[in-house]
Amino acid sequence: MSQQAKRSLLIAFVAFAGLYLSMPALAQVDAEAAENVFKDNDCHKCHHATKAKKGPSLKKIAAKYKEKKLDEKEAIKHMTAGQKVKLDDGKEEDHKIIDTKDAKVQTNVARWMLSH
Repeated sequence: MSQQAKRSLLIAFVAFAGLYLSMPALAQVDAEAAENVFKDNDCHKCHHATKAKKGPSLKKIAAKYKEKKLDEKEAIKHMTAGQKVKLDDGKEEDHKIIDTKDAKVQTNVARWMLSH
């Protein structure tokens, strides 16, 4: 293998390694910002990190999404569509719509919720 080919291969490897190592940073969650949006939208009135309230815990939601292989896009859809939800007592009501149209904020909240 020529020196030029070795250098090209090394450069490609370093570039790939850099991209690979930066991927977790791209998916980082700003937990403080997500919690603020969660509280500002009164999500905490129905959802708790680990305990069931009027709605399921974030831990249970995250487990359900993982089991069904759903991602943050589905969580965002749920937070923004205002669809009917069935409560533990059997009643149905419209799920409150999160008060932001900012896709980055929605994605951050969804990723934070699903990280539980």
